[in-house]
Amino acid sequence: MSTTIAPLTPDRWVDFEDLFGRQGACYGCWCTHFRLAPAERRASDKERNKDHIKARIEAGPPPGLLAFEDGKAVGWMQVGPRADVPEWNNQGRGSAPVDPADAGDPKVWAVSCFFIRVKARGRGVSHRLLEGGIAFARENGARLLEACPIDLSRDSRSIGLFVGSSRVFEKAGFERLLERKPGRPLMRLVL
Repeated sequence: MSTTIAPLTPDRWVDFEDLFGRQGACYGCWCTHFRLAPAERRASDKERNKDHIKARIEAGPPPGLLAFEDGKAVGWMQVGPRADVPEWNNQGRGSAPVDPADAGDPKVWAVSCFFIRVKARGRGVSHRLLEGGIAFARENGARLLEACPIDLSRDSRSIGLFVGSSRVFEKAGFERLLERKPGRPLMRLVL
């Protein structure tokens, strides 16, 4: 099956909404986990999360990429400057930048989340999204692309895979920088 990758622009909101479904993927997160401070996340709900990400998409630039098969969105990857996902930079996280200045550097990007439609899992959609993300980052002037994936999961339905699998990043040429939390390496690709 042929997969095409496209930036999530406002005109693709309907595709994103269809992909995430009524529940908003991952328990109503709507890919806001790394965008909202913990207190905001606790006070929020799936509708507020949906409104938050919709406003972010409308404001631009695209906060990530969609994967399409036969005209239907089957996958999502959040990718962009680290500053766009402030909680990803939190010093208490395994994803915190090695150099604190990288958190605000517009040329240091992060791949922070994936969501793949259940029926599309196990077909390499995350690999194709990452390939597209690398190209997207380069086209937009990034010099570094980082991720903090998970090493092991029981299967392709694991909720922990929202950060991606380290195998996918290794295949794309990312190198391990360090591991602050067991099984969650901070990885980097120099662009």
